[in-house]
Amino acid sequence: MRTTRAQRRAFDRDEALEVALREFWQYGYETTSIASLTRAMGINPPSLYAAFGDKRQLFSEVVQRYAHTHGSYGTRALAEPTARGAVETLLRLAAAEYTDPTHPPGCLVINGATNCTPAAEDVKAELRAFREGTKHALKEKINADIDAGRLPEGADAGALAMFYAAVIQGMSTQACDGADREDLERVAETALNAWPASAPHETRSTPGTAPH
Repeated sequence: MRTTRAQRRAFDRDEALEVALREFWQYGYETTSIASLTRAMGINPPSLYAAFGDKRQLFSEVVQRYAHTHGSYGTRALAEPTARGAVETLLRLAAAEYTDPTHPPGCLVINGATNCTPAAEDVKAELRAFREGTKHALKEKINADIDAGRLPEGADAGALAMFYAAVIQGMSTQACDGADREDLERVAETALNAWPASAPHETRSTPGTAPH
């Protein structure tokens, strides 16, 4: 019995988790079954349950792994000192990541729970929370740039954050439809052209002198 139990757990947990990540990434949460997971991971169901809990728990762990590996471009982009820099970095890193041929196309957090039944509403909520977190962080950076005078006072931080979030989501969908990195780079460049012009610096003149 001890030998059997040892054999059931004799697998690389980290490697198995990466395989599960790619399965969910490729096929989505509901379409991915325990049978397909265990087949891809090379383990049996008892080993999966013992190591990861049920499918729902496994998915949450996969999402956390994704956020710290393939999906870390968002965190890296938001570390830029300005909102403009963050947006440009986010778009360009997404263009590269979404079309990387070494893994499934697009973004797990965007595509992992589309067309799910009500039974998977909590999965949709989990992924939505990740997306909303990124959008909120971007809005805060835009507000900071408005306060610092790098953007016009009338700039709508919420609308800008939502616009670029929509662009990112569209880029993910386009990648899944076959767009390559060059295609998405062009989308990124077009989206960057919509960035508000820097706040104008008024030239003040003293009485009796002409502005220059």
